Amino acid sequence: MFIMENGQQTTTEYQSAEFEIKKSRFIGAIYPCTSQKQALQQLNKLAQNHPNANHLAFSWRIRLPDGFISERCHDAGEPTGTAGRPILSPLQGQNIINVVVGVIRYFGGVKLGTGGLTRAYGNAAKLAINAVQLNPWVEMTEFEMEIKYSELQSLEYELNKCNGQLIEQKFSDKVKVLVLLPLSEKKQLQQQFNHY
Repeated sequence: MFIMENGQQTTTEYQSAEFEIKKSRFIGAIYPCTSQKQALQQLNKLAQNHPNANHLAFSWRIRLPDGFISERCHDAGEPTGTAGRPILSPLQGQNIINVVVGVIRYFGGVKLGTGGLTRAYGNAAKLAINAVQLNPWVEMTEFEMEIKYSELQSLEYELNKCNGQLIEQKFSDKVKVLVLLPLSEKKQLQQQFNHY
């Protein structure tokens, strides 16, 4: 599913949380990721850490370069709609992007029913989400500039003020820099250091 929206939140933290219900153990884990490949790598790590788990259901919401949100959820052998969707729901409700949430289940021998499974998977996801700090998502951009040596310290100061960073520097008669900063700050920075 692909969605286009604003007001998004994300996290840079990994966290997990667990609880038990009717002898089944549920472990929810949230990971930051910026691609489906990264999401799958995180899920593989989670699976490797829990090789005896009965189920690993998951959901992700990842912002694509064109601004659309890729959503995916998987029930991992549980009845349709009882695991993946309940994990996806709080991600959608809080407009969280660039994360994958996986929920491990160790079956305890007592069936929970579809309603019980839905609540348990949703609860595990919410516990993991509540364990991380969510921040407003900011669109970043990367670009090159040429500046004078004497401006390098000033550029670093301006980047620091707007949560940008200097990624690369190449020195010759001028300094060629690669910077990363919020897209909303690009025009102002270019105007401030535009001499060439």
